[in-house]
Amino acid sequence: MNRLKYYALSVLFLSASVLVAQEQEKKEREGGHINNNRFKQLYEEFSTPNMFRTASGAPGPAYYQQQADYKMDIELDDKNQKLYGEEVITYTNNSPDVLEFLWVQLDQNVRSKDTKSALRNGQSIPAADQVGGFTSRYLKEPFDGGFNIQYVKDSNGRDLPYTINQTMMRIDIPQPLKSGEKVSFSIKWWYNINNHVQGRGRSGYEFFPEDGNRAYVIAQFFPRMAVYSDVEGWQNHQFWGNGEFALPFGDYEVNITVPADHILDGTGVLTNRKEVFSKEMMKRYEKAKRSYDKPVLIVTQEEAEKAEKSFSNKKKTWKLKATNVRDFGFATSRKFIWDMQAVKIGEKDVMAVSLYPKEGNPLWEEYSTKAVAHTLKSYSDHTFDYPYHKAISVHARNQGMEYPMICWNYGRPNKDGTYSQRVKYGMISVIIHEVGHNFFPMIVNSDERQWGWMDEGLDTFMQYIAEQEFGEAFPEAVADQENKKYPSRRGEPSKITRYMSGDQSFISPIMSNPENVYQLGANAYGKPATALNILRETVMGRELFDHAFKTYAQRWKFKHPTPEDFFRTMEDASAVDLDWFWRGWFYSTEYVDIGVKEVKKFHVSSKPNQQVKQVMKQRGITEADLPPLVYLVEEGSEDYNESLKGKSPVETSTTLKDYLFDNFSAEERANLKTPKYFYEVTFEKPGGIPMPLIVEYNYKDGSTERVTYPPEIWRKNDAEVKRVIASEKELAGIVIDPQQETADIDTSNNAWPKKEGKSDFDKFKEKVKGK
Repeated sequence: MNRLKYYALSVLFLSASVLVAQEQEKKEREGGHINNNRFKQLYEEFSTPNMFRTASGAPGPAYYQQQADYKMDIELDDKNQKLYGEEVITYTNNSPDVLEFLWVQLDQNVRSKDTKSALRNGQSIPAADQVGGFTSRYLKEPFDGGFNIQYVKDSNGRDLPYTINQTMMRIDIPQPLKSGEKVSFSIKWWYNINNHVQGRGRSGYEFFPEDGNRAYVIAQFFPRMAVYSDVEGWQNHQFWGNGEFALPFGDYEVNITVPADHILDGTGVLTNRKEVFSKEMMKRYEKAKRSYDKPVLIVTQEEAEKAEKSFSNKKKTWKLKATNVRDFGFATSRKFIWDMQAVKIGEKDVMAVSLYPKEGNPLWEEYSTKAVAHTLKSYSDHTFDYPYHKAISVHARNQGMEYPMICWNYGRPNKDGTYSQRVKYGMISVIIHEVGHNFFPMIVNSDERQWGWMDEGLDTFMQYIAEQEFGEAFPEAVADQENKKYPSRRGEPSKITRYMSGDQSFISPIMSNPENVYQLGANAYGKPATALNILRETVMGRELFDHAFKTYAQRWKFKHPTPEDFFRTMEDASAVDLDWFWRGWFYSTEYVDIGVKEVKKFHVSSKPNQQVKQVMKQRGITEADLPPLVYLVEEGSEDYNESLKGKSPVETSTTLKDYLFDNFSAEERANLKTPKYFYEVTFEKPGGIPMPLIVEYNYKDGSTERVTYPPEIWRKNDAEVKRVIASEKELAGIVIDPQQETADIDTSNNAWPKKEGKSDFDKFKEKVKGK
């Protein structure tokens, strides 16, 4: 037989299974198709790179951002719960564009009496309703907490025309603002402060009927400039309530007048500390600046309880100055206990601060500032050194909200001072989360109004890391946990499977506006955090991921990134093609489900099997015409006999034995493997998202082997793929994703032999159906 015919026969035999698969694919292709491969690049989804934003994900040479500087005088009317303000805004146009008008955000208008926000959702009558909610919806007049704009004037005191459209105000400037120019104007306003406990507001007050006091957490309290960028132009999307804020950076000088017996802190450096602090407070403050191991009380509980009874009619002005921040918030009350601790971040000291009423103790005195300090260290390690001089945690019932250098956090013990572990961990977690928002989006300044996940998802991911590190740093805090691991609520892959396997009618892609999703917590917080955790631990590995993530944070600190800037940077800094990952996890609502479909066991034989005999018959050739071949027969087939079991290929194939003897030295033959068992394993992928195929092979001698096949294994067949296992040991079982790393929604198909009984997924579905 000539060499060409010999080769042709070899190819024919070795490619039989491939040819069958190709024939099937040909039938499916008839009529043509577009490229729906899950590994195609995201060119259709991404914007074209330009001089403002590069293809690498970094700011381009023409990148710009606007600046908005504020000087404000604020006064709190504690008796009538009103806030009054006058502000001067100086706006710098750093864009290459000429601006014909300016847009200012009036976020408090979401609480105006005629707000359309209250009409944007459908309603139905429940079988039962909570008393407070029923009263608010049907018995009380709507609260009027919108801005009352008294005037808008230019720098010469002349009135400027303006138009208010819900939560946006357009200011018509006398002449267009050219590139590089500045304009200053002033706004005078006031509004009624809402009760944030009753109305679930991000800002407002809590009333304490026992002593008649209020604790104020005040934000979105002043007309704020909207963002103008190369991506959106004016970002003047209305504030409906869920999508949060897009803001430019600037410098702030804020004077806040409150009752003289109040304790106040907020964004920025307190510039008149000696005027508002007592001598004893100053001594304690100086001590706190040198205390790195524990907080120092600036205002004690005893002093706060005494102040609760004073109700001074005098006033005191606190002066705060902040540089290069995107927003401003403050908290004030005569009820506040105040403690501080120094934290070493890089080469400088940062003050970790807590403000809380006695109702927060003993929980807050024990854990709040400790959590603040830990968060600053953890986030700085993974991104960049925290640049501001302080970070404040303020106790506010039912709250969790963030602003530069200050945030509100829930976590209230029972009246007798006892608290559950759930309350403790909830408080620590929300403090980590809200303090962490200083990094995302207060410094890495993404557009929350449009892309909620870019701050909430990234922050929840970082929160998960910080929580786990908190458990390691403070093991006594997690002593009640059996595995001594911090009980994070989000971040672990198994905790997102219920959401991803739910009713598709109520699931949106992560790449959705926050106003347009049903389950915002899972969509903008849980799923992106889980995706990034999987990316770090399973897809990329910590070294590559951490470098790329830190690169993104450092590229875009004090700038305005988009989702594409994040996606591109993660690939640019790691050399890992992740378009398949972004498409599956962020652009779709598909889920992960990978299983073992079939396992076939083979042995080597010297005799042709039925498949080869059939080809011989079709081609009219004899066994003598065949090239030297190694035949594999499936255990249990008509070609199989027990004499083949447990034998090495050399023992059962004369052609292989002759080949090795002719082509390998004795030393080389001694170093060759001697597999006795051959398995063809078919893996299936009922789920849409490709993921690494993590397989644990268990052998009858008790040993195990773990193999991680890259996600690209699915690139040519999205439904199923085969792998051959050649082993000296007999296979006893196979388990896919043994550590539950991939958020596989259905583990009932993850094992061979198939486990009897219902899967966790099936049990969950039955439970839901039963409800």
